[in-house]
Amino acid sequence: MKYRTLGSTNLSVSIIGLGTWQYGGEWGIDYSDEQVQEIIDKAAELGINLIDTAECYGPHRAEELVGKAIKGSREKWIVATKFGHEFHNFMDRSRLFKHQEVIVQLEASLKALQTDYIDLYQIHSPTDQEFNCPGLWEMLHKEMEKGKIRHLGVSISSNRNKYQTDAATGMHARVLQVVYNRLDRGPEDEVFPSCKRQNLGVLARVPLASGYLTGKYRPGATFARGDVRSTHDPENVRKKLEEVERIVAHEVPAGIPMAQWAIAWCLKNPAVSAAIPGSKSPEQLEMNVKAVDLL
Repeated sequence: MKYRTLGSTNLSVSIIGLGTWQYGGEWGIDYSDEQVQEIIDKAAELGINLIDTAECYGPHRAEELVGKAIKGSREKWIVATKFGHEFHNFMDRSRLFKHQEVIVQLEASLKALQTDYIDLYQIHSPTDQEFNCPGLWEMLHKEMEKGKIRHLGVSISSNRNKYQTDAATGMHARVLQVVYNRLDRGPEDEVFPSCKRQNLGVLARVPLASGYLTGKYRPGATFARGDVRSTHDPENVRKKLEEVERIVAHEVPAGIPMAQWAIAWCLKNPAVSAAIPGSKSPEQLEMNVKAVDLL
């Protein structure tokens, strides 16, 4: 494993972290405590120290599973979670960005994670109006002073949202999370240059483009109900998978698994601090981590 300092924080993070959206039940699998424990134990064995989760991956379900798995080794992990949404059902959430609502979310996340502090607390895909919600950032700064939050971050919804990126430092946020992968290079134009100017750490989420960049799927692929990809526009999915076939033919070296190549591709951008792919099993996690060998 290799490590990088996350922007202007003092956090040294593994360049491959562990994304946990799948634990919330929206990727076609209902995870048990034992399954998550096995994955997180494997992550520790491989040198991963960064876990990214969220309040709405299930009703704090992913946070609960992570909290149980790291309970005896909390100090070894850099835990990032998010706020702003409340899970109701599959792909059904309400939006909660008022400071009175966020303080409730923070306490619920601390309880679920079985910890008294969060290393990186990120505003989760807000609109610009929600980002500027009166009193929100002042409340977050007070919680930092209490020690419940170590660092603040911004997880932007649109990967071209330069407004929130430019405003991050002014809100005392030190990290930006953004969708970035070989199929979606939107941040390269304006977001990444802004991150560099501000010395923001960058977490690249969805580096495998929801699995489309694993090379497992061909144009015409369909997904079962209960898998978030079943809600994606079929024509858009077809176009993406056709582009994947072109990338495999012209960009991926022979003998290199596409998933490893795709993760390494993200990490080669100097703006990116770490990539946070989701891994459904210890075996998949081990394969993903081999992307480090391609750097």
